[in-house]
Amino acid sequence: MFAELLGQRLGSVIVLSSKQINQLERHYELLLRWNKVLNLTSVVKLEEIVERHYCESLFLAAHLPAEKLHIADVGAGAGFPGIPIAVARPDCSISMIESHRRKCVFLREATREMDNIRVIEGRAEDVGEQFDWAVSRAVRSSKIEKLLRSLADSVGLLAGEEGPSNTCFTWNTPIQLPWGKRRYLWMGGTVSRETR
Repeated sequence: MFAELLGQRLGSVIVLSSKQINQLERHYELLLRWNKVLNLTSVVKLEEIVERHYCESLFLAAHLPAEKLHIADVGAGAGFPGIPIAVARPDCSISMIESHRRKCVFLREATREMDNIRVIEGRAEDVGEQFDWAVSRAVRSSKIEKLLRSLADSVGLLAGEEGPSNTCFTWNTPIQLPWGKRRYLWMGGTVSRETR
């Protein structure tokens, strides 16, 4: 049911192989089992999980530059958007940053067979690395933007229609997601770190 629904909802957004769909389905099944104990997501209906978690993350993956990237997923939680991005873009390396220990245990288990993902347990401001892109599912907050800017010069946020606070990045015109009237992909960047 997951695979069929994912294919229907994605349409032509991104083309996945059967192997990639199987990887996402394994993550979904693990998420359901662990969610009973860890409360990884409040979204529990299959249709909502597919659209809100997997399709949105894959939409972001489809809009990243077509080159090898080192990406930070800030506040990775249950693995969104990082795991779907890693599945869709095996050429990219994803560092999933999560401060909650139990969620990191889940992320390590969920990504055990994925060579292009590493899990970093800790706060993003303590990572001390630079990435090509930072991605997150975000709320309207200048704090998250400043945090992302400390990690990368390019950023992709899955957020509501109000979007980012415009304090840290120059934002492109937001792209409305096909599955929700109030959900958008916000992509931004900064020219130089010296201007901060």
